[in-house]
Amino acid sequence: MPTRRLLLASLPAGIGLARPALAQERFPARPIRMVIPVGVGGVTDVVGRIMAEGMQTLLGRPVVPENIPGAGSTVGAAAFHRAPADGYAIYMATNNHAVMRAIYPNFPYDPITDFIPLALVGRQPFVLAVHPDVPAQDMVGLLAWLRTRGEAANYGATNPGATNHLAGELFKQILGADFTIIPYRTAANAVQDLVAGRMNFTIDSPTMLLPLIQAGRVRGLAVSSRDPSTLVPGLPSLSQSGVTNYELTAWQVLYAKPGTPPDVVAILSDAAKRALADPGMATRLAAAGLSCGRTPRPPRPRRMCAPRWSAGARLWAA
Repeated sequence: MPTRRLLLASLPAGIGLARPALAQERFPARPIRMVIPVGVGGVTDVVGRIMAEGMQTLLGRPVVPENIPGAGSTVGAAAFHRAPADGYAIYMATNNHAVMRAIYPNFPYDPITDFIPLALVGRQPFVLAVHPDVPAQDMVGLLAWLRTRGEAANYGATNPGATNHLAGELFKQILGADFTIIPYRTAANAVQDLVAGRMNFTIDSPTMLLPLIQAGRVRGLAVSSRDPSTLVPGLPSLSQSGVTNYELTAWQVLYAKPGTPPDVVAILSDAAKRALADPGMATRLAAAGLSCGRTPRPPRPRRMCAPRWSAGARLWAA
């Protein structure tokens, strides 16, 4: 009767080597999926696609963007968490990531403990822009116009928890204003209505608004950062323009799923940081209205847009 040793010896050499070869296969061995929890055309989508191109060059495998919008990014975040923790699904988040649990209490994932940050990709101020039919030429004029219009004035925002929704709510709180915030499925839909005149004003990314401002299709009045920004030259800050203490900066952070092997996390983080260190990547992000980030630690959520409205409310009531 043949022994086990004889049977093994009779096998083709390739079969005996197959298992060790698979065990030593280096990550990544196949395409990586990048979940983008917003619609096509918004700043996070644009940033995600730029980042995907930079990382795939370094990783040697395609990084494929997949837009899964809805419910303040929770639909995309849930889809990301359904994927195995093997590094073949990564997640591009923005400010609303920090408030998902506050706005959707039944969302089962914690924005800090259930996501591993790989890289802070970029930051940018937002821009307050109005339709040309709005008579305001500056923030003083807009504040006066909003007082006369009240709830009849409308502001376009993406679904609850999105950065431009938070930007509008902060603006409202600081001023004690009464304008109506209208939700849209995507930021691109809201900007389309701004251009068409179906919406009066919004606060959104220069990625979408700056080309429209330059073309004269909308009018930019101020930026949301504390000081004027070189990313949006020529515009004062909201804080300097009468909305005292207003400050909001958008950010995009790339995440992996907890449980991902540490060596895979290290490979992904290294690829992200090397992509961001490339001058060409910095140029592309700047063209999209972002300053490049290079730290793997995201901003603290509670400081994202803390409402400080006393001075602005006094101005509004004046």
